[in-house]
Amino acid sequence: MIAPSTSPLPTFVEDLLREQQDMTAVERFALEHAELASSPTERRYRSLLPATAPQPGQQYGFEVDLDRCSGCKACVTACHAMNGLDDNETWREVGLLIGGSFSLPVLQHVTTACHHCVEPGCMSACPTLAYEKDPVTGIVKHLDDQCFGCQYCVLACPYEVPKFHAAKGIVRKCDMCSSRLKAGEAPACVQACPHEAIRISLVDIAGLRRDVATNDFLPTAPSARFTIPTTKYVTERAGGTELRSGDEDVDTPEHNHVPLMVMLVLSQVAVGLFIAGAVTTTSARMELLAAGWLFGLGAIVTATAHLGRPWLAYRAVLGWRTSWLSREIIAFGALQAVATVAVVCATEAEQLGAAAADGIAWLTVVMGLTAVWCSAMIYAVTPRTYWALPYTATKFFGTTMLVAALASGLVGTGGTMAFSVVSLVALVKLIVESRQRHAPGDDRWAERSSRLLYGPLRDAWIVRCGLLMLFGIVGPMLLASAHPSSTVAGGLIAIGCLAAEFCERALFFRAAAAPRMPRGIAG
Repeated sequence: MIAPSTSPLPTFVEDLLREQQDMTAVERFALEHAELASSPTERRYRSLLPATAPQPGQQYGFEVDLDRCSGCKACVTACHAMNGLDDNETWREVGLLIGGSFSLPVLQHVTTACHHCVEPGCMSACPTLAYEKDPVTGIVKHLDDQCFGCQYCVLACPYEVPKFHAAKGIVRKCDMCSSRLKAGEAPACVQACPHEAIRISLVDIAGLRRDVATNDFLPTAPSARFTIPTTKYVTERAGGTELRSGDEDVDTPEHNHVPLMVMLVLSQVAVGLFIAGAVTTTSARMELLAAGWLFGLGAIVTATAHLGRPWLAYRAVLGWRTSWLSREIIAFGALQAVATVAVVCATEAEQLGAAAADGIAWLTVVMGLTAVWCSAMIYAVTPRTYWALPYTATKFFGTTMLVAALASGLVGTGGTMAFSVVSLVALVKLIVESRQRHAPGDDRWAERSSRLLYGPLRDAWIVRCGLLMLFGIVGPMLLASAHPSSTVAGGLIAIGCLAAEFCERALFFRAAAAPRMPRGIAG
């Protein structure tokens, strides 16, 4: 008879028997969901929803378990189907974080959607009040009927959440399936995830505000300090691994926004002409003011081409309390009205008196500079590093002063000094833009803009610099030394400077790398 084994170590046969008794992940999943199929719907996902409604100082937020997310995109499909989205429209996306070493690589899928922020950038930026934050649940909803499709919320959101629907002419976004939550149902993404990687939890608003300075939110994602997002990403894996987004090396220029590009140049040309008209005491004042009025009208008309639903443009003033876009529209509208009066006063200067004509002309200048400031702030308050206020203000006011000095020189009131000012302003702009191109490596968004300017946008950058040096620096210097100045040469320089500014404004939009959540390797 063989004595039983007294070895403390399991035999090979025992290991095989134990392994056969353990179900695979697929078998466990099938068994669990077979049991859930017989349960009432309201109890099926009870563990993925809060037990109570938000109390004062709390709100709903997504909680994502990174260790459970497999990147299957079931959440994307469910969101798409439940909300009736179009083929190329997505409110939830799955990105990728990669890192580690050759011997121990790290690959982490990340599912992302609207973060229903404590201080939503989309809501404060919207000029038509098309966003509202539910005072009880904290869910940020988009009011489709109120939207006129300016897309400013797309620029203001650090996480690229709002999506523009060209066919409908409006922006749309995730609302956490608020109607399902109200009925006790889990949102589509939560219910569809086979690994239960997404849940709805209650978040403490005061705690989020307190921890925002030290909260990294998610590797490679924009800082939480911009809007204080409520999504919580959890993992039990040890930190310390340097991760990067799957599309970190994909440098694609941003959307060019042609109507906005044209509008910005035309509006700043208009203000420059108003300045030239104000400093002019000759009969050329009326011509300069009238030209500025025409450019201003062209800017306003062009701006409406950017709207998805331009017939609702009158709603643009509703958000004046928080939206710089509303303030810009009000400022330029008032400027155009005052400029009309200024043109009339310049025409009837003899009857009204020089003091009245001078006063209204300088009022136009003040209002024009205020409007340009509003234009700069529209972009400076977004989280895009390329649009930081020092750079944006230099570009916008630089265009204005370039036109003002050039116009004064061409009508003969500024003399040779005006052309010297043109060259100086152009030189300052060229230095600032060149410095911005050489971005520091510690800012990943500025570095991405730099790579765009050295890569896909290199030819446009060279054209911009060439035009500015030829028509903004060399040309005016030659005009300043010519006696008398050639009218034809002055006209060519004016056209060349205008072309240079259009080129710079195109780069302004295309090189402004947008902060965003991690994306996949394909970009």
